[in-house]
Amino acid sequence: MTGFGRGSAESATRKITVEVKSLNSKQLDLFMRVPQYFREMEIEARNVAAGVLERGKVEMAVNVEHTAPVDVLEINRSALASYKSQIEGMKDALSLPEPADWYATLLRLPDVWQSKSEEISDADREAFFEAERRALEALSEFRITEGRKLYAFFCEKIANIRRLLAEVEPFEKSRVEKIRQRLDEQLASLRGVDYDKGRLEQELIFYIEKLDVSEEKLRLRSHLDYFLATLGEADGPRRQSGQGKKLGFIAQEMGREINTLGSKSNNADMQKIVVGMKDELEQIKEQVLNVL
Repeated sequence: MTGFGRGSAESATRKITVEVKSLNSKQLDLFMRVPQYFREMEIEARNVAAGVLERGKVEMAVNVEHTAPVDVLEINRSALASYKSQIEGMKDALSLPEPADWYATLLRLPDVWQSKSEEISDADREAFFEAERRALEALSEFRITEGRKLYAFFCEKIANIRRLLAEVEPFEKSRVEKIRQRLDEQLASLRGVDYDKGRLEQELIFYIEKLDVSEEKLRLRSHLDYFLATLGEADGPRRQSGQGKKLGFIAQEMGREINTLGSKSNNADMQKIVVGMKDELEQIKEQVLNVL
């Protein structure tokens, strides 16, 4: 979901540059910085961006450079005075030297030059939205590049969890035998106590069944397969949006099965394996936030 894009377009009188920066967010949070005389197009520009970006904390900055001859421009004296006052205040506060060339410094600042007529032509509108379109395309390409990296990352982490799950199996049979042996030893230490061996066997079977992790393993494998299917394992990284939340839900279900597996393990070696699976899953959950 993170990314950056820049796009430029020109009309007969202006060069318009749009920069778009996106960070993670559960919904679309779009902040725009647009010159005053372009504000009439802001709502339409927001709708265009929302149709492309869908989610993310997005900052869009629009910069306009005048390319018309000087005789159709004039200096914005109020902006010039404000800039000079602020620079002088900064000079005194930070003990900085004055600019060597005030004209060169001030005349480069935004909105110092303004058109004598700030009416927006059709060509200006077309250039504005063309620049926005190019910036959004660049950002989308950036996201796609990052998505390919995430795809490989997720595949690796899912493979690691699957490998760790397979390592649980050798401990299952020995764990049951150790439980049975421990109970036999404890009962043998109780001298002079008679007990029903048949009832003991029933209780032991019931206890061992409660520790059985076959269903948890089966469901976890199913969640791993579903995660990869949603990700697009067969066709490679897909340029399809709306999968991020779904992958997050699947990761939550994986977490439930891993937690239950840990609570039932009753074995130090199995617990270590479960901790390893939790670590891999937490890395998945962190990166799922980057998926649209």
